[in-house]
Amino acid sequence: MSEQNLQILLASRPTGRPSHDNFRLVRTPVPTPDDGQVLLKIRYLSLDPYMRGRMSAAKSYAAAVEIGQVMEAGTVAEVLESRHPDYKPGDMVLSYSGWQSYAVADAKALRKLDPNQAPVTTALGVLGMPGFTAYAGLLTLGQPKPGETVVVAAASGPVGSAVGQIAKIMGARAIGIAGGPEKCALVRHEFGFDAALDHRSPTFAEDLRAACPDGIDVYFENVGGKVWDAVFPLLNTFARIPVCGLIAQYNATGPFEGPDRLPVLMRDVLTKSLTIRGFIQREFSAQYPAFLRDMGGWIADGRVKYKEDIVQGLESAPEAFIGLLEGRNFGKLIIELG
Repeated sequence: MSEQNLQILLASRPTGRPSHDNFRLVRTPVPTPDDGQVLLKIRYLSLDPYMRGRMSAAKSYAAAVEIGQVMEAGTVAEVLESRHPDYKPGDMVLSYSGWQSYAVADAKALRKLDPNQAPVTTALGVLGMPGFTAYAGLLTLGQPKPGETVVVAAASGPVGSAVGQIAKIMGARAIGIAGGPEKCALVRHEFGFDAALDHRSPTFAEDLRAACPDGIDVYFENVGGKVWDAVFPLLNTFARIPVCGLIAQYNATGPFEGPDRLPVLMRDVLTKSLTIRGFIQREFSAQYPAFLRDMGGWIADGRVKYKEDIVQGLESAPEAFIGLLEGRNFGKLIIELG
């Protein structure tokens, strides 16, 4: 092929907030597939908060991206050349090809997408990893019951918005927390939460207390920081706290400021019989077929809605990712490569 493969590599590990210096753009030859593989043209690239952890060498649940490697990401791609009987040129697939414009992938690692069933971008959001994180984490660990109060932060994002809408389907009250009036309006009026609170408001803690007069039964944690500080005193006896992320802390360096509050937390874990459970969505992979069935049905009948924030061009990925960690995105953040 006359075209080259545009790639964005991890150039260095960030200290605190990532910068453009942590990324390097290179051009390499377009790869050639072997038997059992396909050549992919990446059309859409997902940007997600977990990628900040992959940039760090600290011990985690998944291996770090090595210096000089392509940044990791889920992608929607078009098959250009196939050396596997199950795929043909033109097929659209979900792959994990990273921040690049072309990739070779083993056919067994792909999932074929049907553009007539749902927009292919949803495989990166509401019908993909973020949506499944919400589905499995809330239903398996949060277990919301009719009449209970479910609170979720980052409620305008792909995970949080799905959590609140699923909670409503289960008969619970959904209270969303987001950053700024525009995001709160989306949460309340588009996603149908019972209330939406701005964590930037100076009266945020008081507003949350007023919105949860009967306390909080389920808190879906994906932010941490001052949002957790406001939620913690309102947790009811037997409250469940699925923990899927701590985006407020991802850029932190060194010890955290303030007093040691672990003794207070552990006291309430005991006296209120709290359940706090961290999870990675792949732990519940056996539920994926049920998720696709249920979420697909909820989208089709209008009970679950979603919003995508699509940015043009692979070269835009570093700046868009930095903005994601600062809450600048408005919905599921996706890079369109064309």
